[in-house]
Amino acid sequence: MANKEAWKWRKYLAVWNFTLSLFSWIGAIRTAPQLYHNVMTMSLRDNLCLDPQMTFGSGSSGLWVQLFILSKFPELLDTFFIVIHKKPLIFLHWYHHITVLAYCWHSYVSISPSGLFFVVMNYSVHAIMYGYYFLMAIRMKPKWLNAIFITTAQISQMVVGVAVTMCAFYYYKTEGSKCQIQKENNIAAFLMYGSYLFLFMQFFIGRYFQLKTTKTVKKKTV
Repeated sequence: MANKEAWKWRKYLAVWNFTLSLFSWIGAIRTAPQLYHNVMTMSLRDNLCLDPQMTFGSGSSGLWVQLFILSKFPELLDTFFIVIHKKPLIFLHWYHHITVLAYCWHSYVSISPSGLFFVVMNYSVHAIMYGYYFLMAIRMKPKWLNAIFITTAQISQMVVGVAVTMCAFYYYKTEGSKCQIQKENNIAAFLMYGSYLFLFMQFFIGRYFQLKTTKTVKKKTV
């Protein structure tokens, strides 16, 4: 009976992860070309200062940015599946979900020019991450697909996020009212990405380096 119940929740989890991965892939495909076009045709200053309603907020890219903001609510169900499967709910998990939700809505309301950078990165990483979770749920993950790739992609996202916010600070200081950047929103972005970078690095070292060291010590003592 317990096995049947566990299998039922595993199927729900597989469908959930597949849905989020598919949604993220479509979101990345619909927004990444717009970011590429903006980066290739405009200066970094224009990408981080111009009104986003003109640079990416209309058409298909604008729709998928809005859907990205809305998706932060259903993503909270990840916590439900962790609790159901009686897995440890680490601080990084719930802190990440809550702060992303709050920041995304603040950015959307304040019309943040740098939003497209963050949206494309998050869509891309989530497309791979939830695809990985889906394969894990149906027990078809290839051996070469290691979890360390997912964590590395997440850390790379945080590094770029910190870099973008630092550039935005520069233009905010030098351009003043000519730049669309709002000080409070950019401070929130810097604190958010900075804390994520620290926490993901901490998670990375604890999971992959300390675990490897522990296994090596066990082998030597056996």
